[in-house]
Amino acid sequence: MSIQTFQPVRGVTVSDKAAQHIKAELAKSEHLQGFRLYLETSGCSGFMYETTLVEGPSDGDEAFELNDIKVFIPQKDLPILNGTEVDYVTVGLNSTLQFRNPNVTGECGCGESFSVTEES
Repeated sequence: MSIQTFQPVRGVTVSDKAAQHIKAELAKSEHLQGFRLYLETSGCSGFMYETTLVEGPSDGDEAFELNDIKVFIPQKDLPILNGTEVDYVTVGLNSTLQFRNPNVTGECGCGESFSVTEES
């Protein structure tokens, strides 16, 4: 068994467009305080990004201030999310959050889930 220590070399970033979108969504409710980014086991490749607007951190979350947004990330997900850029992109008539993660080593065919090597 090995012990893995999280060293935030690059951290997580939020683009200006993503920050504008998240701030607009947070402004719709006076109770929402931040943005939670986490991973779920899903799909054929292993992990899927999940996001939610929250009133505060959950147990085990690390809190960050990124681009004037409170971002909460579970400690267990930090090694895989390290270096991820959260962006907001528009393709045609559809707009969505997009995640650029340098730790991803494979994706399923539909793009719903991704995998990482054990070193990530």
